[in-house]
Amino acid sequence: MAGGTAFLLLRFGGVRVRPLDRLQALPPMVSQFLPSPGLIWRDLVSWAGSLVPAAPKNLPLLKRRLMRAGFRDPRAVRFFHGARVCSTALAGAGAFLIGWRSYASSQDLFLLTGGALLAGYIAPTQYLRWSVARRKRAIERALPNVLDLMVVCVEAGLGLDQTVIQAAQELRLAHPELCGELAMVNLELRAGKRRVEALHNLGDRTGVEDVKRLVAVLVQTDRFGTSIAQSLRGHADYLRVMARQRAEERAAKLAVKLVFPIFFCVLPSLFVVTIGPVITRLTRDLFPMLEKM
Repeated sequence: MAGGTAFLLLRFGGVRVRPLDRLQALPPMVSQFLPSPGLIWRDLVSWAGSLVPAAPKNLPLLKRRLMRAGFRDPRAVRFFHGARVCSTALAGAGAFLIGWRSYASSQDLFLLTGGALLAGYIAPTQYLRWSVARRKRAIERALPNVLDLMVVCVEAGLGLDQTVIQAAQELRLAHPELCGELAMVNLELRAGKRRVEALHNLGDRTGVEDVKRLVAVLVQTDRFGTSIAQSLRGHADYLRVMARQRAEERAAKLAVKLVFPIFFCVLPSLFVVTIGPVITRLTRDLFPMLEKM
């Protein structure tokens, strides 16, 4: 019975046919390729950006801002100009349609469309500034932790180049912004650039003052041959003291910043609760008595 069952399964079950079918070459599949909306939007933005003439005077500043925001693609400038054109056109068209459907007057329609065009033109620049500021804050928060790991690596016997590589690998999930910059330093060193030049490029790419101070410390340490571990430890302590002082400064400014919300939001409701019943009673009892007198 077992032999007969096995024979029937092997003969009619198709157990051997399926592996052989998988090993055979697949026939060419002809299907219509439908690009995703993201690819269509990217191609549209790239095409619109290629039509906009870039001013040579503002091009280096724009490239520096895009690099500090984390956009290292060589086509980043074209995408930025294309995003500005598309956002301006979409905002203007949307505002015009809204005003036209709401039966606004010609003057209101003109003002609404002009304001939308201006907002659409400014929106990519504001987003770029927000991205730069957010990335700078992330790098500032990550720098003390990265310096502590670099101190441990240097004291363990690693050189400065190996320390940079190790810090970029170990903290890439916790602090991807700064670790990406350190990985870029490693790539520049492997490409043949001098260490001083690679470190100065690190400070220029990030635009963070603490990173520029760290670059100055490392350059001076490499030039005069002093202890790298001691310099890094001292700079890490300095950064923590500066972070504590900035936090205390923000805490001291909090009382002044709370004056306006308290004055415009809390005090009116407090006046309504405390003085409202008195005014109601005066209006209901005292004023009729005065009218009778």
